[in-house]
Formats: sequence, structure tokens, C-alpha cells
Amino acid sequence: MSRGAAGVPADAAAPASSDEGSAVVEFLALTLVLLLPVLYLVLVLGRVQAATFAAEGAAREAARSYVRAADASLGQQRALASVGLALRDQGFDEVEPAAALTLSCSSRPCLAPGSDVATSVAVDVALPFVPPFVQSVVPLSVPVVGHHVAAVDTFRASS
Repeated sequence: MSRGAAGVPADAAAPASSDEGSAVVEFLALTLVLLLPVLYLVLVLGRVQAATFAAEGAAREAARSYVRAADASLGQQRALASVGLALRDQGFDEVEPAAALTLSCSSRPCLAPGSDVATSVAVDVALPFVPPFVQSVVPLSVPVVGHHVAAVDTFRASS
């Protein structure tokens, strides 16, 4: 080992390099740049998946409860209750069941034996953490729609 003028090793007398500690800063910056978008994507995909479960379940249960009702008005009430329950179950309390549900029948009267009842439930999933002023300019939501068709029992008594 070579010694400097004051008896200090030559390596120790050299000034510290300016790169010291920059690896930690670079790692943190790169982690934030890559990790935050991935976390946001996971959050958005989770919310869209919840909406898919809610819309599909709501459409299925609305159709089933409608065709099991004694008459069309009771069926409408039961279908709306089913949609509200399915949407609230997945955290979509702000969605109005009457606005989300669409019912259509293959025959008149709607509950005629052998006919089909088609339901459709639409939910718009707003992207989280987007400021309201941006949403008013550009629609930042993902539309999710669930469909289901249920058959009215062929041997049902006509009402």
C-alpha cells in the first residue's frame, strides 16, 4: 500500500466521489415511477371487476325474481329490489336501481307462459382520484353492462 505525504494511505486521501448515495435516490425514483401506475391500474381493475360482478348478478337476479312474481307490477318491484341489493353488495350505493335496470319481454303480457324476460343492468365506473373538473370535460368512466334472459315457466297459470 502506498503512503501519501502525511503517512495517510493514498486511497483514503482521495476526495469522495459525487456518486455516493445516488443509487438509493435512483431506486426510489424508479420505484415511484413504476409502482404508482401499477397500483393505480390494480385499483381501477378491481373496481371494474366489482362492477362486472354487480351488473351480472343484478341482471340475473332481477330476471329470476321477475319471472317468479305473481304479476308484472310485483315482478317490477322485486326486480328493482334485487338490483339494488346486488349493487350495494359490491359497493355501488350511488347507482339508482331504477336507472340501471332495463326490462324487456318477448310477449305481451310479459309473464305469459313460455315467454322470455330479458334484463340489462348498466353501471358506469368512474375512475378513482380523478378531479371533478377533468370529468366534466372528458368522460372518464368505464361502462359495464350485464345481461340475462329468463324464461317464464311454460306450465305457469296465466294471470
